[in-house]
Amino acid sequence: MNTLAEMVQAQLLEAIENDDLVLPTLPEVAMSIREAAEDSEISVAALSRVIGRDAALSARLIKVVNSPLLRALVEVTDLHTAITRLGVNYSSNLAIGLVIEQIFHARAPAVEGTLRRIWETSLEVAGVSYEICRRHTHLKPDQAALGGLVHQIGALPVLIYAEEHNELLSDPICLDFVIQQIQPVLGDKILGAWDFPEQLARLPGQVQDLERDSDKIDYIGIVQIARALCLRGLGTGPETLAAYRHLRLPEGKDLDLNDLLDARDMLR
Repeated sequence: MNTLAEMVQAQLLEAIENDDLVLPTLPEVAMSIREAAEDSEISVAALSRVIGRDAALSARLIKVVNSPLLRALVEVTDLHTAITRLGVNYSSNLAIGLVIEQIFHARAPAVEGTLRRIWETSLEVAGVSYEICRRHTHLKPDQAALGGLVHQIGALPVLIYAEEHNELLSDPICLDFVIQQIQPVLGDKILGAWDFPEQLARLPGQVQDLERDSDKIDYIGIVQIARALCLRGLGTGPETLAAYRHLRLPEGKDLDLNDLLDARDMLR
């Protein structure tokens, strides 16, 4: 680690420790959607009213339903039908993920480029997580997708910090290093502040732990596998992860990334 990276890391960790670092807040519409979805008996009509308060979000959900992966014989043109097609649980988590995307914006062009790269990776990991979960586990695919979308959320405060410190912006290698070092602890803090469910709230802090083990497959393990598949050229393959052993894969068959990547279209 170079001197600049050490300095930035120390400053950020101190700010975290003292609660001086401003963490991004979950937009009100996402909080409303999550609160509504916590009602196990919520109707499609009731969820439609909550999501429908945000016209842009409603349009995005309708676009997802009409994507090549989900398109039916008749085009969906209204939110109620879109939610009916996707289901209440998936619609809720997808909507929250789409709202979170709005946070991934910055003033400085250098930071904006990094943010978009992180979001594109998160989208890919989310799509692959969804398909792995749907095909090979009994867990909820929509929760796995949401985990993929937020697994790098801790990068946001680092990039906000970078916008105000030109010396960090001028050294992309150092910036990337600091993001990788700091984002796990920041991600856990953000999701904790957002009252995310326990199975996701500690995901950012554990997803990069390649030695992590568990008694059974969970959402952290699914995102780990998806991340290893999507970033296969940068490190360890998914077969070496403990979580991989817990998947219900047919004997002698491995996950095929090309077969899973079409799932990204559901989140675009």
